[in-house]
Amino acid sequence: MSTLFVRTLREDPADAEVASHRLLVRAGYIRRAAPGIYTWLPLGLAVLRKIEGIIRDEMNAIGAQEVSFPALLPREPYEATNRWTEYGDNIFRMQDRKGGDYLLGPTHEEMFTLLVKDMYSSYKDLPLSLYQIQTKYRDEARPRAGLLRGREFTMKDSYSFDVTDAGLDASYQRHRDAYVRIFDRLGFDYAIVRATAGAMGGSKSEEFLAKADVGEDTYVRCTRCDYAANVEAVKVRPPVAVATEANGWGDAPPAHAEATPDTPTIDTLVDHLNAAFPRADRPWAAGDTLKNVLVLLKHPDGTREPLAIGLPGDREVDQKRLEGQLEPIEVEPMDEATFAKHPALVKGYIGPGVLGEEGASGIRYLVDPRVAEGTRWVTGADVAGSHVIDLVAGRDFTADGTIEAAEVRDGDACPNCEDGTLESARGIEMGHVFQLGRKYAEALDLKVLDENGKLVTVTMGSYGVGVTRAVAAIAEDTLDEIGLCWPRHVAPADVHVVAAGKEEAVFAAAEELVAGLVAAGLEVLYDDRAGKISPGVKFKDAELIGVPTIVTVGRGVADPDNRVVEIKDRRTGERHEVALAGAVDALVGIVRG
Repeated sequence: MSTLFVRTLREDPADAEVASHRLLVRAGYIRRAAPGIYTWLPLGLAVLRKIEGIIRDEMNAIGAQEVSFPALLPREPYEATNRWTEYGDNIFRMQDRKGGDYLLGPTHEEMFTLLVKDMYSSYKDLPLSLYQIQTKYRDEARPRAGLLRGREFTMKDSYSFDVTDAGLDASYQRHRDAYVRIFDRLGFDYAIVRATAGAMGGSKSEEFLAKADVGEDTYVRCTRCDYAANVEAVKVRPPVAVATEANGWGDAPPAHAEATPDTPTIDTLVDHLNAAFPRADRPWAAGDTLKNVLVLLKHPDGTREPLAIGLPGDREVDQKRLEGQLEPIEVEPMDEATFAKHPALVKGYIGPGVLGEEGASGIRYLVDPRVAEGTRWVTGADVAGSHVIDLVAGRDFTADGTIEAAEVRDGDACPNCEDGTLESARGIEMGHVFQLGRKYAEALDLKVLDENGKLVTVTMGSYGVGVTRAVAAIAEDTLDEIGLCWPRHVAPADVHVVAAGKEEAVFAAAEELVAGLVAAGLEVLYDDRAGKISPGVKFKDAELIGVPTIVTVGRGVADPDNRVVEIKDRRTGERHEVALAGAVDALVGIVRG
């Protein structure tokens, strides 16, 4: 380490929000270059390259072939798929000296599609899987958490090309199985969950989430069955219709407007209902009310559109869940100026009566699936100080559609089984697999001749792994209160040898041991720093850097009749001494199992 390009820090960096970020900087793995942009130092690159190696092993094992695209990409392919517009402010755009438009690649679906179109034209060339491990760029508005959300990052992205949907299913499964092997080898706890396709498009979609309290993604799992999903992808189970048109809307009385003065909030409305209109069966609750929330949709081309969302009054709109349904559209609260343009809206008393594309406001109206036909509600009467009671969906109002935008809570019914409930956890998105279908092939005219000589559109799958994010996710999952603690498969070295002393005999013995370990094929990090660097500093650095096996060469080598070194397991803290003469064999046994 006397010549290694590294500098450990005793204090946490001021901008570090999560433990992995703090420790990766302090231990000398990365350095901040700009917000969301990091320089990789030798220790960090060693870990990164091992992760890339594991990914390559498993991709090659399923027959995928590696290519490499440029990061600087032309505008035209992204125009063809409309993503030049859809990405909005989220990509880095630039012009060359002739005024030509370019972008720094955020993802490469278009380029893969065009490459295959350029080279292949027959069904006999397929199935095909191609991949790359390459730097991506996205203009994150709020880069955070170090490597977990940056503006420049490394991804493995791969794509499958098939003639038939059955072929796509098979390619998808091969990639999914490869991902299980990749994440098992990387050594962190993860969950596979259903996901939305978002701006990528396509149908079937699953995420691989590293379980972590600092994760930006919330997912739920069922207490009884194997259902697991990102909250953005959770489908609410609609209530069974009791009142329908076929049965004359059951026992629901006609809707009636009642005076409800000074009740602009759900809480004040419920209090008033219980005081003025008590129920015989139970008290009124927030879940009996229909709340109508107004937002503004910002389309990629800059246009804005108002939207009304109807949901039970005991639920809030989940911004991330809403945006997941609408991506690439962004969502903003409706401002006062926009509200004033719709005089039919009465703040605090908005009801379905004025909502909908055919309503007085002309505002599109989407409701939560719980607002199903036959359900009965209390909601605004579109008059200040008045609400409608016994308003029945399907009888008294009809929405323009449904949307999954309400918050998902622990204890909610599982959408997949009858008896289970949902419980939530947080995770870091490490991998995402999509069945893209024919979206990009159609946009870029990727067709091949089938066995009958007919041109058919190729169907595609897309499969991504966050490589730099994996460094942070593994660190986050395995660190402890004193430093990093790498799994052996990705550690920057197999053994960290510490020469703890100033005597020539100590350094001579340490160098003898290091030479033996290297000759045995092990990777060694050797702390040979002399001078004013104390053994205590070396020990703290070894624990901070987190190599799985630490060997101390110190006073134990002074006795010519019993020369011993100490071996420490970084994770468990267990220590034991071995004879210097047998240390190489002992360490090879530990490293190779």
